[in-house]
Amino acid sequence: MADGSSYDVKLYIYDVSKGLARQLSPMMLGEHTSVVVYGEEFFFGGRGIISCFPGGTILGMPDSIVDLGNTEVPRDLFQEYLSSLRESTYRPEKYHLFEHNCNTFSSEVSQFITGTKIPSYITELPSEVLATPFGHALRPFLDSVTITPSGDNTMNRYGQL
Repeated sequence: MADGSSYDVKLYIYDVSKGLARQLSPMMLGEHTSVVVYGEEFFFGGRGIISCFPGGTILGMPDSIVDLGNTEVPRDLFQEYLSSLRESTYRPEKYHLFEHNCNTFSSEVSQFITGTKIPSYITELPSEVLATPFGHALRPFLDSVTITPSGDNTMNRYGQL
């Protein structure tokens, strides 16, 4: 990077069940993640790649924040990268609660801008849940679920409402 600027990168973690998943079972799904960098929050859901002010989703402020480090990737290069993802692997119709979700997006974006993925306890949770008898029983219902926390649409630069 020509100017040597460095930007903080954070992982926002939301409990979409607002505590219900943890009360019912420690193996329940309920975590939504997003990456915050350049003063903006980026996430993937049933409407594709969305951006908003940090904490600007319908979920409000995150339940926890993980410091992913810093990046020297210029913002314009990052935006080009997101545009390519939006047109290929992270189109709205590609969203799947277990295999291709907000957590896989956050991990891939983190790998691109910091060189490291998000914590594995987040990305491995769906396969751990599905490996249980309870997960097998819930799979048909959970396959039909789409989680799309809306953001502040005025900040959305990626063609999504």
